Amino acid sequence: MSLEPARVPNGFNIVPPPGWDTIPLQGGTRDAIERIVRKSVSQLPAGFPKDDIPKARLQLTKELKRTVRQARNSDGLTLYLPVERMHGMIIPASFVASEPLAAPTGKNIEAQAVLIDLARDAEDASLRQLDGTAAVRTLQKLPADPDKGVEVPSWRVQYTVPIPDSAPAQWLTFSFSTLVAPNMDIEFTETLVELFDAVMTTFRWSYA
Repeated sequence: MSLEPARVPNGFNIVPPPGWDTIPLQGGTRDAIERIVRKSVSQLPAGFPKDDIPKARLQLTKELKRTVRQARNSDGLTLYLPVERMHGMIIPASFVASEPLAAPTGKNIEAQAVLIDLARDAEDASLRQLDGTAAVRTLQKLPADPDKGVEVPSWRVQYTVPIPDSAPAQWLTFSFSTLVAPNMDIEFTETLVELFDAVMTTFRWSYA
C-alpha cells in the first residue's frame, strides 16, 4: 500500500475587515502606500481646506512608512490596517502576518510542544483552531514606553500556528496591536480585539 505524500501549505488567505487594506512588505509596498494615500485623500470630508491637502497627503505617507518599517522589523510578510474612518476617526490598530519561524537546524522540535510552551509562559493564553490546525492565542496589555516613542499603552494579541507537515517544523504568527488613547473607551478597545479574533476565523491554508 502506498501513502500519498503530505501536502504542505504554500500560503494562507485571510479576509480583512471592511474598511481595511493590505500592504505587502516584500514587494509592491510603495504602490500599496500610494494607493491607500490616494483613496484616503479622496475621502477627506467636504469642506477640508484644499491648501491643506498636500500636507495631509505627506503626513499620511510618513505615518504609513513608519508603520511599514515597524512591521518589517518584526519580519512581517503583510501588513493589514484600517483606511476608512469609524465614528469619525481612523482606528489606531493594525495587524501583521510574519514570515515563518523555523526550528533550529538539526533540532527535532515538535510543533505542538512549542504551542504548549507559549501557552504556559503567557499571562493570558488560549488554544484555538485555524482551518483545522491547533494554534495558540496570547493577549498582552503593554504599558507606554516613551523611550521608544510609544506614548500610550497598547494591547497586543498574537496567534501562533504551526504549518502542517512542514519539515523542519515552521510556525506562522499573526500579531494585532491597538493603542489605548486617553479618550478611548475600554469597551471600544475590547471590540477591536474581538474584531481581530473574528478575522482570524477566516484563516484558510492555500496549496499549490
